[in-house]
Amino acid sequence: MSKDQYVIGVDYGSDSVRSVIINANNGAELASSVFYYPRWQKGLFCNPAKNQFRQHPLDYIEGLEQSIKDCILKAGGDSIAAAIKAIAVDTTGSSPVAVNQAGTPLALLPEFEQNPNAMFVLWKDHTSVKEAMQINNHAAKYDINYLKYCGGIYSSEWFWAKLLHILRADVAVKKACYSWVEHCDWVPFLLTGGNDISEMKRSRCAAGHKALWAEEFGGLPPNEFFTALDPILDGFTDRLFKDTFTSDVSAGNLSTEWAERLGLNTDVVVGVGAFDAHMGAVGGQIEPYHLSKVMGTSTCDILVVPQADMEGKLIKGICGQVNGSVIPGMPGLEAGQSAFGDVYAWFKEVLAWPIKNLLRNSALLDSHTAAALEKELLDQLIPELSKQAALLPRTEEDELAIDWLNGRRTPDANQELKGALSNLDLASDAPRVFRALVEATCFGAKNIVDRFIAEGIPVKGIIGIGGVAKKSPFVMQTMANVLNMPIRIHQFEHTCALGAAMFAAVVAGIYPNVEAAMLGMGSGFDKEYTPEAETIAYYEARFLQYKTLGGFIEASTIK
Repeated sequence: MSKDQYVIGVDYGSDSVRSVIINANNGAELASSVFYYPRWQKGLFCNPAKNQFRQHPLDYIEGLEQSIKDCILKAGGDSIAAAIKAIAVDTTGSSPVAVNQAGTPLALLPEFEQNPNAMFVLWKDHTSVKEAMQINNHAAKYDINYLKYCGGIYSSEWFWAKLLHILRADVAVKKACYSWVEHCDWVPFLLTGGNDISEMKRSRCAAGHKALWAEEFGGLPPNEFFTALDPILDGFTDRLFKDTFTSDVSAGNLSTEWAERLGLNTDVVVGVGAFDAHMGAVGGQIEPYHLSKVMGTSTCDILVVPQADMEGKLIKGICGQVNGSVIPGMPGLEAGQSAFGDVYAWFKEVLAWPIKNLLRNSALLDSHTAAALEKELLDQLIPELSKQAALLPRTEEDELAIDWLNGRRTPDANQELKGALSNLDLASDAPRVFRALVEATCFGAKNIVDRFIAEGIPVKGIIGIGGVAKKSPFVMQTMANVLNMPIRIHQFEHTCALGAAMFAAVVAGIYPNVEAAMLGMGSGFDKEYTPEAETIAYYEARFLQYKTLGGFIEASTIK
């Protein structure tokens, strides 16, 4: 590969979309650009009190165009654009949307442009807790275990529960909804100029982990399974999909419209999409039995296991095991925590209330000074809490927290669970409570590791990816201590986007497979956290306290 060849990776997160241009010959980043969703930033179409989190497709479209064009401009303009060979996309998930027969999200139609039920239902939207519970109860009636490949418990964060809720909640959307589409499937369809939903190539990653698709079933569960659950679902399996595709497969070429919008040409190949953590695991150079933890607002934890070692094994309580969902030809296992960085962000917001609400009304400061001081204080809040928490002594009476502020994803999904703080006294100051919250998120991570091990899947180490992994040494050292395992931090900043770029390089034919792309484009690790021996016994005892408190909360949760 003497001639430079470039690929674009696009990573849709919860708050923004990031695009990167990568030299496929060596994995070097030429440029990156981030676009924050303007409607989302304003809190439009969301109601946190009801666990409703919706995103408008225009945020996605505008972000796609502007971030890629900005990348091309930063990288060198037309000369770089001419050498771009492929684009691949990852997104959050499960984040589906109602579409018409042409595959157009209903919110892009005039009559639905302000209707949250016609928009993408973000992964952390938990308005369908009731529907998820009904799916679990319904599945238990069948001899065939349709939940066997998703850990045995269906979640309100996933495809079918969200579809059922939206159809029940909104008659107009129900009448107009022809099919139901994941974000990671829609963006490649958009880029390739798709106008017939039956021709959309659906991601095996999304379908297997969230939509009950399985090779053993020959696709989705039958229509009768869903109509017996609720007749409102009648006919949807026929309008969804039977076949799925791994992300080393082309979804088509860039359409004329999008080639013109982006300043590219129609020879650019677009790959089948996947979820962010799964492509991020590839970008982070995952290897068998090493748990890839994408740590941001939540965590998504990915393992890959050789096929021979998975024979006859079903991992209870995780988000699924799907052949080819990460690396084609190898089972990918997914787990995760519904809140991780969000736990720290919540505590920051609690502490920031007087800063945000009182400082601007100060009689001692002008508005400009007050605004500057507010920014300075908020920027320093978490770093200073981390610094002070790291200095605290450890005792048996330390504050203890449960991290279920957004429910529990794994092991054993239950989105009705709530977080908790205990062992509080008059000495419980902000650094002590923050430490308890950090420990709780790390105990949640240990619960996941322990479940894999208990089910016969060894975990030999941790690969840390994402904003928290890169920016929070206190959190990472605490996790290494709690897990009693080393944690390697991948040096590439935009690892999910890099993973997407690796898949793009395979789709373009630059590499023969994903493993070769990881080898040729991977940038390695820049830091490793190792357990501190003097903390191991302390955290073993604390973890038992965490499990006891969590068990009490779960038993006390109103059903």
